[in-house]
Amino acid sequence: MRRDFGVLRRLIKVSAVALGAGLVVTACSPVKLGSAAIVGNERITIATLDTEVTNLSQTVKLYPGTVQLSQEQKTQQTLTWLIRFEINDELARQAGITVSTAQAQKALDEIYAAAKSSAQAQGIRNVTLDLILVANGIPPNLASEVGRYQAIDNKFAEQVNGGQEPTSTSAQSATTAKLNMARCRAAKVLSVQVNPQFGRFDYSQVAVVPAPGIVARPAGPAKAPSKSGLTPAC
Repeated sequence: MRRDFGVLRRLIKVSAVALGAGLVVTACSPVKLGSAAIVGNERITIATLDTEVTNLSQTVKLYPGTVQLSQEQKTQQTLTWLIRFEINDELARQAGITVSTAQAQKALDEIYAAAKSSAQAQGIRNVTLDLILVANGIPPNLASEVGRYQAIDNKFAEQVNGGQEPTSTSAQSATTAKLNMARCRAAKVLSVQVNPQFGRFDYSQVAVVPAPGIVARPAGPAKAPSKSGLTPAC
């Protein structure tokens, strides 16, 4: 049975890849100056984020009409993945999982093959790994990190399924639930903080999402900001 990959699920749609609303700038931030986010003891600097967004932007330009992202979307998605990589490394540490370079490459090859097949079924031609990555908001130079991320997921799934790759629908559902819980616990330990300039971290989505701020809104009473995903549900 086909493996249910946890990465690169997004289907490429010609002329649009919708990744959400723009970012919001707020007046102050609990995050250290110069940091885009703090994940545990690790800082993701604004300089690092800028570099990776530039890498993403340069590749997006190669696929006009296939991948369309605003600058805000590029920033939000890039920061999301930089945080996700840190969280999965913590998950691996907690579960005692190690991943070799060869295992990471194999996982990357597998998810690329699956995503390529899906894109081709939609009539998209010349589906490269770079195209698949940028369609998912990932700078192509981080491909090895994507492979490591997926390899950790694969090993965890086997670990909680008696050392076997889950193949039945029920086994895949059970391992996915356990993986989501383990990832939630890893994120909780790391206590992710995102600079409000770039949004806020939503634990339920494991993603950076727009943060309430001083932005134009329709006339009328202000709505209370959503608290969905503000804290880990684990």
